[in-house]
Amino acid sequence: MEIKKLPKSKVEFKLVIAWDNWKVFLDDAVQKISKEIKIEGFRPGKAPKKIVEQKVGKEVILNTAAEEAIKKNYPQKVKELNLDTIGSPEIDIIKLEEQVDLEFVVVASVMPEVELKKYKDEVSKLNKAFANEKTEIALEDILKELEKIAKSRAKLVTVRREAKKEDSIIIDFEVRKDGILIEGGLAKDHNLILGSEVFIPGFEDHLLGMKEGEEKNFELKFPKEYHEKNLAGGLAQFKVVIKLVQEREVPVINDEFAKSLGNFKDLEELKKNIEEGIKKEQEFRRQEKRRGEMMEILINKVELSDELPEILVHEEVHKMLHELESQIQQMGMSLADYVGQLGKTIDDLEKDWIPQAQKRIKAALALEKIIKEKEIKISSEEIEEAMNKTC
Repeated sequence: MEIKKLPKSKVEFKLVIAWDNWKVFLDDAVQKISKEIKIEGFRPGKAPKKIVEQKVGKEVILNTAAEEAIKKNYPQKVKELNLDTIGSPEIDIIKLEEQVDLEFVVVASVMPEVELKKYKDEVSKLNKAFANEKTEIALEDILKELEKIAKSRAKLVTVRREAKKEDSIIIDFEVRKDGILIEGGLAKDHNLILGSEVFIPGFEDHLLGMKEGEEKNFELKFPKEYHEKNLAGGLAQFKVVIKLVQEREVPVINDEFAKSLGNFKDLEELKKNIEEGIKKEQEFRRQEKRRGEMMEILINKVELSDELPEILVHEEVHKMLHELESQIQQMGMSLADYVGQLGKTIDDLEKDWIPQAQKRIKAALALEKIIKEKEIKISSEEIEEAMNKTC
């Protein structure tokens, strides 16, 4: 069997299915077609071959039978040829007659051969550098985390004074451009902590010094790099009403505060707990950094006998797209809205991601190569343990 290599990791070859092996699919084809069309005097799927042939023609029956024969026989034929095919093949039937062997030409995508150049020295060097790194937690980091925890447990006390930084305020606001309300430019009872800088620059500055019940009108320019292109760099009119001003009373960080958080006997024990938490987080980041650097080494050492199959890259891009969609849905956004804010289309995003998709595939191929070379086997218990950690 001659296998012709084509560009982009495709191959072309001819296959033959003997008449005795594919004629059995004719009856199934007749039954399938008679179920799909209405033939007077016969129940669906019960019309004889001659009647169905008169209704749709011999060629339709032969093609339907050939499709099923190929579907059943193709995987085994490919296995016999020892080809690592991926995706659905392109089939071109070249001989289709009764009493004659079925002949067809296949164009299929195949996995390219993978070679992994010398990588051990670079990986060893990376591991040594990782082992020599020390995780040190500064007292300043612990105190910052303590302050963050304390602020998250602040009590809100309504005040009648002017609003200042760190206050929590409730506002109604409108945003217009050229006098027309912009999309999403109307909000009621919106909670805002002054100093959080979640709005465009300058917005919160106008609210400092305002009191409950006060209204203010002002103009601001949207940043030039603002995600909404029709607003970027443009002037907009704002109308804000302060409905409530609340002072955030942050608890004093002492032994009593530590005890209020759980099973901590004093502040020192809480600090040690925070230090351990920061250490674990830093260790995780170190591990992820090493993992990323190691994968870069392996990706650069991968040599392929041909280009990556387009279908494989296409599937990886779509996998990345689904991953992104899942993430942004958790943020309460749709994929279309997110892509629109970037000023792109989904097609643009897919094209942009092709290089990254290729890297991900190469990384997977490199790991697969190492697993085969090292004969690494993972037990079901190890898999279950890893799954439990992620659940």
